[in-house]
Amino acid sequence: VAALVALSFSGAIGLTFLMLGCALEYYGVYWPLFVLIFYFICPIPHFIAKRVGDDSDAASSACRELAYFFTTGIVVSAFGLPIILARVEAIKWGACGLVLAGNAVIFLTILGFFLVFGRGDDFSWEQW
Repeated sequence: VAALVALSFSGAIGLTFLMLGCALEYYGVYWPLFVLIFYFICPIPHFIAKRVGDDSDAASSACRELAYFFTTGIVVSAFGLPIILARVEAIKWGACGLVLAGNAVIFLTILGFFLVFGRGDDFSWEQW
């Protein structure tokens, strides 16, 4: 239960950074909210690989490696979008920094969720 509370708290902190990068009067544009799409699609390759891949204890499989590749592309894109938006002056660099901090916290929260609840024991995310 403590892990779930910690993950919820860190997710709230990450979303707070993202909202501050958008809603502060000095920044005032909401283009960085498009990184929410990356937050939602980030776990999808893992879910597909877990469903399609075999359950053997092999060190690696092609399906799992492809899922890691796509997930890495999604995460890099989420970090690249605010940098590109700041580079073309659609957002300010301060907003970019807040969004990047929020990205780091959110993606570490997603990683923590899979590390804590993805073991396949009695209390896992598969039951939810």
